[in-house]
Amino acid sequence: MKALVFHGPGQPSWEDVPDPTIQDPTDAIVRVDAVTICGTDLHILGGDVPAVTDGRVLGHEAVGTVVEIGPGVRNLAAGDRVLVSCVSACGRCRFCRDGRYGQCVNGGGWILGHLIDGTQAELVRVPFADNSTHRIPSGVSDEQMLMLADILPTSYEVGVLNGCVRPADVVVIIGAGPIGLAAVLGAKLLSPSHIVVVDLVDTRLDAARAFGADIVVNSGRDDVAAVVRDLTDGLGADVTMEAVGIPQTFEQAVELVRPCGHVANLGVHGAPATLHLEDIWIKDLTITTGLVDTYSTPTLIGLVQSGRLDTSPMITHRFTLDQFEDAYDVFGRAGETGALKVLLTRKQH
Repeated sequence: MKALVFHGPGQPSWEDVPDPTIQDPTDAIVRVDAVTICGTDLHILGGDVPAVTDGRVLGHEAVGTVVEIGPGVRNLAAGDRVLVSCVSACGRCRFCRDGRYGQCVNGGGWILGHLIDGTQAELVRVPFADNSTHRIPSGVSDEQMLMLADILPTSYEVGVLNGCVRPADVVVIIGAGPIGLAAVLGAKLLSPSHIVVVDLVDTRLDAARAFGADIVVNSGRDDVAAVVRDLTDGLGADVTMEAVGIPQTFEQAVELVRPCGHVANLGVHGAPATLHLEDIWIKDLTITTGLVDTYSTPTLIGLVQSGRLDTSPMITHRFTLDQFEDAYDVFGRAGETGALKVLLTRKQH
């Protein structure tokens, strides 16, 4: 089969690799029908995730069709259309039993495209298949479902729920990339009074407004702190979310939050950030980090199926699987291309 293989920082290659096979009784082999690229994949190609080694098939988001199951799989059958979750779950360890699947210690967690071969391929082996896939409901398209593999549950769990967004809150989201935009969609479900989105790129701020942001601020030319002060009578935001993954934006998120507020870090960081405890020790802040657990995926599927959550505007560019290198180029230059999420699908024969 063909797959997108990592050969070191800045070196992805669409090439021939062996087909995956059942290795454990709870495995399934899934034919990839639709797949996307994550900002985390760009971090990998930038050298920020050293656990990803030469020869790894990248990717951790896909929608596909089950073609084979191991003897221990109980809830799936060949021919089922499924969402492949970005997080795998053994279902038995102490973390899985608490719903913290991202911290699974029995071989799960974020492993696809990280510690084992991932989804940017024609076929993928999915460990713990009963716990790590979701059947696609009738009436929900592959495109809609694909956005629930990672960015929607990540933004909802790590941003909105960890940030304890409540009705009438002022929420500031720093970063209008796909995760930041997904955080706008998730925050709207909790009815905040204002959602403020901060970015340096006007096209992304336009997208944030289209997704439901009430106020957008270009931090390259506007005083973000002054905007937030004016909106909150000088107190600061109730919740700030960092959705970029660089030291400056994390430190900005801490600066913009009010006393007793919440800072939710969504970004993937490859460099240290300074935590100014000399300023914030007295402010009663809650700062959370997190890898998505995907416990919210069934809820989000229900919201999409009922029409309460529309993920379709996320996809801005479409390719076939054999155009992966072009898709990475477009996604990696999002500031120029306007790309939010790219969709790659199997060629129809």
